[in-house]
Amino acid sequence: MFKQLNTGDKLFTVFNYALLTLVICLMLYPLIYVLSASFSNPEKMLQGELWLFPTDFTLESYSLAFQNRDIWIGYRNTIFYTFLGTAINLIMSIMIAYPLSRSDFYGRGPITAFIMVTMFFSGGMIPTYLLVRDLGMVDTIWAMVIPGAVSVYNVIIMRTFFQNIPEEIREAASIDGSTNLNFLIRIVLPLSVPIIAVMALFYGVGHWNAYFDGLIYLRDSDRYPLQLFLREMLIQDDMSAMTTSGTEGVAKHLLRIEGLKYAVVVIASLPMLIIYPFLQKYFIKGVMIGSLKG
Repeated sequence: MFKQLNTGDKLFTVFNYALLTLVICLMLYPLIYVLSASFSNPEKMLQGELWLFPTDFTLESYSLAFQNRDIWIGYRNTIFYTFLGTAINLIMSIMIAYPLSRSDFYGRGPITAFIMVTMFFSGGMIPTYLLVRDLGMVDTIWAMVIPGAVSVYNVIIMRTFFQNIPEEIREAASIDGSTNLNFLIRIVLPLSVPIIAVMALFYGVGHWNAYFDGLIYLRDSDRYPLQLFLREMLIQDDMSAMTTSGTEGVAKHLLRIEGLKYAVVVIASLPMLIIYPFLQKYFIKGVMIGSLKG
């Protein structure tokens, strides 16, 4: 096929592949570096001996990370917030998107315009905090999952997907005596697995990486998500609770901190990296149909 192209097309193809290869390398190198650094001797790494593959291979950083109580607390909380928050997100998004996709739903135009306003204008952080406080959700798990229960952007994508389900199917189900709720549960949702999987991925990654809500709403460290512990390590260098001995020299203490940072970054990122390949086939199909057709 390449031989059938003219000279200009061949040059463009070569340039395109070269550019994409460069982009892939630029994206993969930081990931590989962080992974290699987590398995390397921190002293060798700080001396600049680490370029791509681990130097002086060691599991000390992972051993130190898994021995720490805060890591397990953060993992437990993040998993709980992710599953609970994603379930709430999907239920709320479907409840909004499906009625708006129905041509026989009275007032869907004004309602769609109303919710789309929130994509461009919001009350701001302080009014949102005051609202969460007045609802009694500060320092509770609900502060992590309720304020962002619905993404209007995701609702629009899901609504567009629902609109592509043939109207004849609903009419046939209605003739057979199916109610609207029964039609949604038994027909629409099974046909919408691709877009639901995509939305689950979007919402799940958002909850897994969330730390700002925990930063402003949570006071009890036993409710902190993993990303908040990670933030403290990477930004604040608050590592006093992450080391097991107070008698070590300052230099060795700092080396252990440096290695621990990279290990925790890998631990925090690994679940999403594992899940994504299983949802990739739905990701492409769901986003394309939900975004382009209508």
